[in-house]
Amino acid sequence: MNKTIAIQGAEGSNHHKVARDFYGTSIQLKECMSFDELVDRLLDGSADLGVMALENTIAGSIIPNYALIDKYNLNIIGEEYLNIHHHLMGLKGQKIKDIREVWSHPMALLQCKEFFKKHPHIKLVEDVDTAEVAKRISKNNLFGIAAIAPKIAAEIFNLEVIEDEIQTIKDNSTRFVIVQTSAPNNGIDQINKASLKFQLNHKRGSLAAILNVLSDCKMNLTKIQSIPVIESPWKYSFFVDVTFDAYESYKKAVSIIEIMAEQFKILGTYKNGRK
Repeated sequence: MNKTIAIQGAEGSNHHKVARDFYGTSIQLKECMSFDELVDRLLDGSADLGVMALENTIAGSIIPNYALIDKYNLNIIGEEYLNIHHHLMGLKGQKIKDIREVWSHPMALLQCKEFFKKHPHIKLVEDVDTAEVAKRISKNNLFGIAAIAPKIAAEIFNLEVIEDEIQTIKDNSTRFVIVQTSAPNNGIDQINKASLKFQLNHKRGSLAAILNVLSDCKMNLTKIQSIPVIESPWKYSFFVDVTFDAYESYKKAVSIIEIMAEQFKILGTYKNGRK
């Protein structure tokens, strides 16, 4: 049975690419125009899995998505680090001089700003989603209009890439996670990374003590993110990612932190997506 995967954005987006990388082309997509809608599709059972961007090397952490995963007790079962490539595409047979307007998501336009300074004849128009614009151009046969989107969108919607790699910063990577409502069934031999969440009291050195436990148990801390606890001023939850070589070392670290921390939660155990 094909899996139904909820993605933020449209077919042909980077979220779609991550879904295909994990589960192949024989998947059912549930397109969602927000991450809140994506979570709703998981909770109502109309999607089995969700793909969520969690952090970007330029924009940083996507804090609301950490909060969604925590609030709705979603489980992270996998991750992928995807290099973000922006390509200018439109109907076939056009050159850059033929393009009057480019419609795209504000972030994509911002990340390609330097390219468009060289083409002042092009009007930049903010739109809701990169891949959805590509789909609209194809469906409505819109000459003179171009989209900024991943190459997967050009393949799906039969568009031509007019200019390759138009992003200003070439090394731009986003971390995506695969989430589901049920606990993961990853085998121990498949696990070498975990996402954890905990709260600490205001006692001096409490965070340092936790970090020392991770170090003593040979955990490699790859991410730490603090998020304010709603309605508890100046109190924070900490979200951490750790990688490890031995599963038993990880279990030892968890057993100690469970005692030391408040509201400890395992958000997921999975295979490290960094090659």
